[in-house]
Amino acid sequence: MGRWVEVGDRAWARRHDELDLTLGLVAGDRACVVVDTGADEAQGAAFAAAVRELTGLPWSVALTHAHFDHCFGTAAFGECVVWAHPGCRADLVATGERQRSAWVEHYREEGDPEAAGRLAAARIVLPDRAAGAVTELDLGGRVVRLAGPGPGHTGHDLVVHVPDSGVVFAGDLVEQGAPPAFDDAFPQAWPSALDRLLELAPRTVVPGHGEPVDAAFVARQRDELAEVARLCRAVAAGELTRAEALARSPYPEPFTSDALARPLAP
Repeated sequence: MGRWVEVGDRAWARRHDELDLTLGLVAGDRACVVVDTGADEAQGAAFAAAVRELTGLPWSVALTHAHFDHCFGTAAFGECVVWAHPGCRADLVATGERQRSAWVEHYREEGDPEAAGRLAAARIVLPDRAAGAVTELDLGGRVVRLAGPGPGHTGHDLVVHVPDSGVVFAGDLVEQGAPPAFDDAFPQAWPSALDRLLELAPRTVVPGHGEPVDAAFVARQRDELAEVARLCRAVAAGELTRAEALARSPYPEPFTSDALARPLAP
């Protein structure tokens, strides 16, 4: 089940208990844009139904990145435009089935065959519109901007900026309630991506997981990520041992270990 959190004028975050996931919706006078679609078609369909509780406007979809929990529900939104960073489509082609297999196995091992079955049945929908450095969507009476702030959580992160409300949907570039995930990340570039997000002067930032936050929260997370980047460089240069870096990190060992395993350059 999910619940709506109003984050601005005709802008909402949809919170879910499963994976602490947060999706989004922005409406104008003529159209609306859905931000991410959930982990499978059942979750996507529930989200689509919830959107229709708020607006009957025609929708498009904006995907923040290619991880399954943010985009495997897209088929539930039917025939519509799907926006993403140019690298998102390529990543879904390359990793979509691998993500499915890994997470189906995870859910089965966790004793959740229902979630495993939903994910196994999900159709992967590839984005059909590539967002540029900044792409403006006219929703009627307001403009929403899609922007790629550079590599961070992935190599193809996309944020959705609602200038007239001071809201930014950040995907997993920002995490609330858990440390940032580094599995596919570029730790050296991530702080700069958050610098670019902060240049938008947001009043509210909607993370991909967790509750909406303010710019001060993002600035603190940016500083933590900069420290992780520094530790990764120090280990690569032989200035610190891996054990010393793990001890000094602002994040728990499993997260820092993933960061240390990532390349220094995108």
